[in-house]
Amino acid sequence: MDLMVEGRLAPLRHEPAPLRNQIMRALRRAVELGHLAPGQRLVEKSLCEQLDVSRTSLREALRELQAEGVLTQTANRGLAVVRVSRQDAENIYRIRSVLEALIVEQFIERAPDEHVADLKRRRDRLTAAYQSADLAEIVAAKRAFYDRICSGAQNPIAFDILTRLTLLTSPLRSRSLVRPERQKQSIEEIDALVGAIERREVEPARKAAAAHVEGAARSAFLVGQDFFEEAR
Repeated sequence: MDLMVEGRLAPLRHEPAPLRNQIMRALRRAVELGHLAPGQRLVEKSLCEQLDVSRTSLREALRELQAEGVLTQTANRGLAVVRVSRQDAENIYRIRSVLEALIVEQFIERAPDEHVADLKRRRDRLTAAYQSADLAEIVAAKRAFYDRICSGAQNPIAFDILTRLTLLTSPLRSRSLVRPERQKQSIEEIDALVGAIERREVEPARKAAAAHVEGAARSAFLVGQDFFEEAR
């Protein structure tokens, strides 16, 4: 599904999934890729026109995103994209480090060899995405990579939590992911992670998972200082 058309959200295509879920997915992607910025107020009429949906359906999706912490209520009772503090961002990366180490351990314990082979294919797609420097493709490939780890770990709850956490730090993440230095580091970190998983080495895999998140945090805070200054 194309997300943007000439700077606007693209109208939604009719799919079997509930319309509310389609709207939520479109809005999450818009936040993830920076098309909806932190602090930006959401105008229901404009969103309805862009997505070609009713206000009732839009409001259902907005309520769920607010409950997830992606949106926050403004002084005039409208909704805006949440802006996280530096402390919140630091906490998010620390939680991710622990959680990703856990699901990697569970993947090694529970996933059959065919899931490992599929993870390697998704690693290859992620590597190609990093090399292309296409933010949308990097984000999609990373989601597919972690979806396989979480499903192989038989821990869909972890995937849901990771999705929410990364969405909250998406402004920092998007700035970091387009850095050539970070792309090169990420390829090396992911290769180390998948190598340890393939050898079924739990402790090296846990360390590689944590190292990847820690590297992401360092890069994000390196390029995100002005973001936090703007938030003051």
